[in-house]
Amino acid sequence: MLTVPFIKKGVVIDHITAGKGYGIFKQLKLDTAPFETVLLKNIKSEKLGMKDLIKIADNIDLPLNILGLIDPQATVTIIENQKIVQKKKLELPEKITGILTCKNPRCISTTEDVETEFYLSNRKKKEYRCELCDVKYSFEKWIYY
Repeated sequence: MLTVPFIKKGVVIDHITAGKGYGIFKQLKLDTAPFETVLLKNIKSEKLGMKDLIKIADNIDLPLNILGLIDPQATVTIIENQKIVQKKKLELPEKITGILTCKNPRCISTTEDVETEFYLSNRKKKEYRCELCDVKYSFEKWIYY
């Protein structure tokens, strides 16, 4: 059995859908972090069957909207003095500003220096619409990692 020690201070991203942990790890640039990090893949879980988990031995500011976009079922736990001080359940953000780019070649954001905004149009299908051109995107099709 693999044992990973408790962390005294830091962040645990838990309940990550199996297979999405590495993408989150790379998105957060934890592969180049100057502090201890652990990525566990395909851990047995009573709730999910299998899951991934990330432990970060430092309190870093996480982009919760990006994490919620990648995996809305994940949870983020803040730890201080080996105790849980805060637990956050992620969810799909209602609005995404300045992170994604519109793939519509006729969208004004492709030719002008305009910040993009996408709003959630269908939570069940993870669909967003570009605020500028109203083109619909399913997040599952966007390449993010």
